[in-house]
Amino acid sequence: MAAGVVAAGLLSGPAASARPAPDPSLTTMSIKSPPGGANVRVLLFHGSAAGGDESPLVNAGIAAIERIGQTGPENQRFTVTATGDASVFTNDTKLSRFNTIVFLTGGGDVLDPEQEAGLEAYMEAGGGFVGLHDAARAEPYSDWFSGLIGARPAAGQATVQRATVEVGDRVHPATRGLPLEWKRPDKWLNWVKNPSGDVHTVARVRESTYRPGAGANGWDHPVSWCRDYDGGRSFYTGMGGTVSSYDETDFREHLRGALLWTTRLVRADCKAAITGNYKAERLTQPNQPGKNDQIGEPHGLVTAPDGRVFYIGRGGAAASQPVVTDWNDPNVGKGTGEIHVYDPKTGKVTLAGALTVFGNKGGGDELVKVEEGLLGIELDPEFEQNGWVYLHYTPHSGIDRDKRMAERRVSRFTLDLATNKLDLASEKVLLKWPVQIHSCCHAGGGMAWDSKGNLYIATGDNNSSGFSDGYSGNNPQPNYKGVSFADARRTAGNTNNLNGKILRIHPEPDGTYTLPEGNLFTGKETAEGGGKTRGEIYVMGVRNPARISVDKKTDILYAGWVGPDAGSPSTTWGPAKYDTFAVITKASNRGWPYCMGNKQPYRDRNLPDPSKPLGWYDCDHPKNESPNNDGLVNLPPVTGNNIWYSPQGGGPDFPRDANGVPSYKAEEATYRLPWLKGGGQAAMNGPVYRYDDTSSSDVKWPAYWDGKWFVGDFYDADQPRNAVLMDPRTQGDGGLPVHSESLKKIVPVGNDGIKNLMGWTFGPDGALYVLDYGRGFFTSDAKSALWRVTYTGGGPTPAAGQLARGTQ
Repeated sequence: MAAGVVAAGLLSGPAASARPAPDPSLTTMSIKSPPGGANVRVLLFHGSAAGGDESPLVNAGIAAIERIGQTGPENQRFTVTATGDASVFTNDTKLSRFNTIVFLTGGGDVLDPEQEAGLEAYMEAGGGFVGLHDAARAEPYSDWFSGLIGARPAAGQATVQRATVEVGDRVHPATRGLPLEWKRPDKWLNWVKNPSGDVHTVARVRESTYRPGAGANGWDHPVSWCRDYDGGRSFYTGMGGTVSSYDETDFREHLRGALLWTTRLVRADCKAAITGNYKAERLTQPNQPGKNDQIGEPHGLVTAPDGRVFYIGRGGAAASQPVVTDWNDPNVGKGTGEIHVYDPKTGKVTLAGALTVFGNKGGGDELVKVEEGLLGIELDPEFEQNGWVYLHYTPHSGIDRDKRMAERRVSRFTLDLATNKLDLASEKVLLKWPVQIHSCCHAGGGMAWDSKGNLYIATGDNNSSGFSDGYSGNNPQPNYKGVSFADARRTAGNTNNLNGKILRIHPEPDGTYTLPEGNLFTGKETAEGGGKTRGEIYVMGVRNPARISVDKKTDILYAGWVGPDAGSPSTTWGPAKYDTFAVITKASNRGWPYCMGNKQPYRDRNLPDPSKPLGWYDCDHPKNESPNNDGLVNLPPVTGNNIWYSPQGGGPDFPRDANGVPSYKAEEATYRLPWLKGGGQAAMNGPVYRYDDTSSSDVKWPAYWDGKWFVGDFYDADQPRNAVLMDPRTQGDGGLPVHSESLKKIVPVGNDGIKNLMGWTFGPDGALYVLDYGRGFFTSDAKSALWRVTYTGGGPTPAAGQLARGTQ
């Protein structure tokens, strides 16, 4: 019907303000299931508790929805009937004609008890509902209607402001065609209680782009969501509070998708972001006393194509076992790096093998603790045929106790696929390099494959956390028998050193490797003073990258690394502790120890007095002028990183002077990533999820998560455990995430959950496998465990057999 006819009322019955006594029989209305049929109809209800003329907003909304129903593919069209007469809700014959009911109402008590009971019966029979903007103010005393809407607005009226909407659901028909960052004016409502996790949020509004006023919800501010509710389907958007909204092409497409789903013209998933639809279960039991029979000191995991999970223990023994810390003892630091296999078919754990490693020196001061050991594991791309397992580790047999040096290596072993036993005699050493073991820390360790058979290897800067006041690890003085252990320019900033890097090699069948094209160096570069490079280097300038991953759909590398220890920024030395995540699309220098975050420089220090500052580093033209450098002096320019966070918050940034140097004044900081915060923090990179629509697995995570990058932290208090979306156009140059959502209610936190995240990856069944490190350090304990997080919410709705016009 034309919008101009609306005021007359299209359906007969008493006025919406009439309040007859409820008829108990209405709670069992005989609406056929589901309402509507192939002749798809939408009822638009605009009744208001206040009298007066029709609102221009109502007229604009009716006209827009009528237009939506008359355009698009022929099999997705529908007719619209608009009314302000609430008596339709007590007429089951009339109500059952409609596939969806749209509430475009100014709020208030618009339905009497009989009418609300009729709406309830309609939904229970499988009806659809779409609420627009102020519909969230309707039926304020009804708990059932609160559930139907999902959230209630906070007190006060919103004003029209332009803001950015983050469109997080890239598969729902209401959002899949919208921009990742949708900039538009509207009246932005604040919510009394944030519905995230109870509803399936498809879009959020970014509060930093407007003035949210009192009752602001913070970084997680849902604006559109949906859910399967009480037998039917409900979609709500807080947008549509202005007449101009209904003239926007993108907003009409948003409404179109909502209407297609609620009318049963298409199926869609409105369950994936509801946290109650996930189950987290511990797979491994505590170790037997004095043994690591189930799990070692957790340090990484990988899944096989048949679903088996391989996970490693770094080298710490059970807490009851002795730890040798005396350098005069030949067994100093001797530990065991275990490889365990969990078989989901049997639920049993097998100890596949154990390496004798340097890596069991426990906790203590800077010159006692150690992070070496068994650091990384990967399976060959042809593992099902050849059984090859790649391990990144520090053998105890290679240590030099006099000079306190060791050899790190990446080796290939063969696993007996039938018995899950590793043949330790089958070792072929692909790559090896020296590391100092006099002073802890930063071994890194993660590995990953791309689709071309290239193996990426993450190495830490092999540098002390001390001697630089927690800022740049660039103190050139401390050394042990001539080997520096506090100057990361020797390692991460050195083009001729394999530490503090992400390496990329192509393993060959004979146990050797070749160098793929496109690494940062060829290995043949020379320069002033005879400097040189290593051709294995793909990324330089990383501090301690424990976990890396490669999205084989795009062959993009994802990495995270732990920052230094300074608790706050310094106007003398530079930025505070920044833990970092990066999307790496090409060979690059990520900055450490010269720059961090979005190219925020540190101050140089040098001989003869490292406590005195020199000039600020130039992130665009960094120079390695350390006396400990044996590589090139002129380094590749620094690429800004995508995510960084400090104890104060996420993405700290500062005003910069004419030379581009930040002020580093805490009171002048702005925080560009408000969903992040640190404290004690240790970045733990995760995978990019890829949904497999050919898989019949009943536990796989839904398509909603496809393309989302999982970033987390070892700790679980204020630190991140989030899924983020990146913009492909900007991610390779340090572009910020465009959307983030918390995973803390899905990957559970707390002492009885996964408190200390040490590794996570998706298996071939589409479930998420997670390692909890445990509650101590340099050991395993009763909380050290392998977990699995599965999806239990079922498939998209409505059922295929209930679609209005056949399967779509």
